[in-house]
Order: sequence, then C-alpha cells, then structure tokens
Amino acid sequence: MIKDVRTQFNQGFKQEQYEALLQEVEATFGEPCAFRISETPVFISKALSKTLFDACDSLIEQIWNLKLEQVRNRFVPKSLQSPLPLGKPHFLAIDFGLCDDGQGGISPQLIELQAFPTLFFYQPFLGNAFKKYYPQLSKTRLDYFFSNLNDKTYVEELRKVILGKLEPQDVVLVELYPDQQKTRIDFYATQQALGIDIVCMTEVLKEGKQLFRIKDGKKIPIKRIYNRVIQDEVQGTKDLQTQLLLSDDVEVEWVTHPDWFFIISKCIMPLLKHKNVPKSYYLDDYPEDLDLSRFVLKPLFSFAGKGINLRPTAKDIEEIEDKKNYILQEKVTYLPVIQTPSEKRSKVELRMLYVWNEEEDRLKPVINLTRMSQGELINVGHNKEDSWVGSSISFFEK
Repeated sequence: MIKDVRTQFNQGFKQEQYEALLQEVEATFGEPCAFRISETPVFISKALSKTLFDACDSLIEQIWNLKLEQVRNRFVPKSLQSPLPLGKPHFLAIDFGLCDDGQGGISPQLIELQAFPTLFFYQPFLGNAFKKYYPQLSKTRLDYFFSNLNDKTYVEELRKVILGKLEPQDVVLVELYPDQQKTRIDFYATQQALGIDIVCMTEVLKEGKQLFRIKDGKKIPIKRIYNRVIQDEVQGTKDLQTQLLLSDDVEVEWVTHPDWFFIISKCIMPLLKHKNVPKSYYLDDYPEDLDLSRFVLKPLFSFAGKGINLRPTAKDIEEIEDKKNYILQEKVTYLPVIQTPSEKRSKVELRMLYVWNEEEDRLKPVINLTRMSQGELINVGHNKEDSWVGSSISFFEK
C-alpha cells in the first residue's frame, strides 16, 4: 500500500466530502446506491500492482491451456448448455483478497474468477466522484484505469465489446427483474454511456428463433444481448414466467455467451497452480487426511457469497449429495490493511476487470472493483453497521 497517500487522505478527510459524493450518486441515477459505498478508495503501490498483474497474466495463460470444452461438459448440465457458438469470453473478473504473507507483507490470494460482466460503468463514475470530492487525492501518481485508458477511451473500449458492429437500438441489457437488483446502478450507468435499453428477461418475446421487445407500443427485434442474467437466480425463482431461457437456440448474439459463467468460475480453481492461488479440491476428489479446519466449503455456482461454509465438518460434507458441484478452498487470512479514523482497520478484496479486445486478440485489463469489510466475509451486503467499508475502487500508483 502507499503509506504517505493514505496518511494524506485520512488527514484531509471530511465527512462532508463523503456526503457530497453520495448526493452526486443520487442526483445522477435518481436514487441512492442500493449497496454501501465506502468512504475511501484503496491505494495500490507499484510493487503490489506488479504482483497482481503477474498473477493475472499467469492465470489467464493457464486458463487458455485448459481443455475448456471438457470443463463445460463436466460442470454444465446438458439441459442448461446453450447450443450457440461459444466464442471467446467477453469479460473476466479475477478476485484477490489482500492477505498476510506470513512475513509482515501483503500477498494477493485468488478468491474466485468469473467470466461475467460486473459494474463496468459504475466504477469509472465512482472513481471520478472520488477525484471530484476529495481534493487530497493525488491526480498525477494514481489512476484506476488500466492499459493507459482514460474516460473517453475506456467507454469506447466497452462500446466495441458490448455493441460490436450494431447500433444501440439493436442491443439490450437483459437482467431478471433489473429494477430489483442491488447492482441496478450499473445498469443505469450503462444506459447513460451506451444508449441501450434495460429489459427484464420476462419481457423478451420469442417467435421461433427470433427475439423481440416492446418499446413505445412497437415490436423491435433484439439482435444482441448484453447478458446480466445469472442462471442460479433463474433456477431459484419460483413460478418464473419467461419465454426466453439462457439455453435457448435463438438467433441472437450473446455478450457474453451464458455458458462462460459456468466454465470460468470457481469450478476451475483446483486446476490452477500459482503462489497466489490457495489450494483447492473438488469435493468428490479430495485427500482423506485433509485438515478441514483450514478450508472453506463453496458451491461452484452461486453469487453474493451465498452458500459458503466457513467452518465445514465431515458431517456437512457427508450430507451433500451433489458433491461435484462443491469445492474445498484453503482459507486465507485477510490483512486489515486500511487505516481508518477508528481503531478498526478494513480488509480488502480487489477485483481485476478484463474485457476481450478483438484487435489485440486477448483479454485486456481495463479497470478494477474493490470491496472493503471489517468482518469475516468480504460482501457489501454484510457491511451495515461499520464505516469505511463497502464498495470502492483502487487507485494504482503509476
């Protein structure tokens, strides 16, 4: 971390700055943010930045060397697989916890991966808001964009990924009950940036292989879907009435293909090896002498931390019938790295965000998402009493 920047920030912090930032959010998006926003960004040093990007580069290389079609067939039920061409994953999120390396330093440890979009348009808004309302932030040494992007080129990078060669009216952001999602602030930010409409999955019409939506009383074809629907939520919604399923054989371009959410997720964790990757095992194939007290039990497909067992027992494991859909992952010790105005320090989880760049034929780092907590789980939904916790963004030293 960058000690002098943290000290300068904390000394200059005023609660009015934070309140003004929250008012900016409400004025811009028409409502307060549905999840807690932290009072502070996180400041990442050059040394820690290098460690993070070296780990990301290694993980991405390992992913491409996996037999991904075999992974798909093992973990994605045939009934849920989409018959459309898989293509490349348009998005990749790599989550690291900032942990104790045992020698008084920080060691980023992989928590999970997701080939699924997240708050790509809210994050730059938040970064700009921090710069606007916190003058003590250095504007020359620090930045939250990667790959030498700026406000304009970042939006263009995302525009190419999400719209492709189509016009905004041909593309829709599809989510299940979007106005009820805690991440809806990002839907609004996406609409403002790209001009695409937000459509509930239940409102998509299907005629043969063609998809349509109704706007201003007119039926409009859908040619491309910016997909924000999580299959777990679809399956967990009782009495869901929808014509569109993610596994349908329809004439539409997916951004990104629904199966990527399953293929690159927690399910490949046991296949990855690196000093910044905790040991993990599939629940149907783990060493008999494993010390369970050193591991957490995770369902492969869940979101918002649901279903995680921090203290699994042999009895817990015995009671699970679908063992192939769980992993045991080695516990890591989050380091309380963020000095706050109170005696409590905050822990950090850093999500490195990548998008697929056609011209460069690679996943390209573009921005980050940061979450802070003072509890056991790094989850913005669990941070209701503390301050200097919640959703944030990291500023990296140039």
